[in-house]
Amino acid sequence: MGKGGHIRTVPLPDWVKATINAWVRAAELDTGKLFRCVCRAGKCWGHGVTERLVWHVVNRYAAGLGFRGVAPHDLRRSSAKLCHVAGGELEQIQFLLGHVSVQTTERYLGCKQRVRGAVNDRIGIEPKRPGHQGA
Repeated sequence: MGKGGHIRTVPLPDWVKATINAWVRAAELDTGKLFRCVCRAGKCWGHGVTERLVWHVVNRYAAGLGFRGVAPHDLRRSSAKLCHVAGGELEQIQFLLGHVSVQTTERYLGCKQRVRGAVNDRIGIEPKRPGHQGA
């Protein structure tokens, strides 16, 4: 469940899904939230983790890697930018982030439309020029 009560579907790599399935089996979960607090004895307790807990976990592990002041939203933005750099389609990144508008995704990524050398300049549908003997 995302911002504004929207239901989000997030694709997962097979190895992530397998790890989550192993966690669900080990924790003997059959209802409720997937991510929960675990006590020192290894048992689940509570009804889920809070946004504040996620922030603290991300911040703590990032600091352990030498990164200061990293928040979960930084990871979200970085993931989106890495998808874009790897050639991910803007529309698919929009779906991943759950943005209603592609303009929001463009702002998020810092994208600017190129007018010169635009992506559609290379699709090969130019008309033949008069007097041009092209194939």
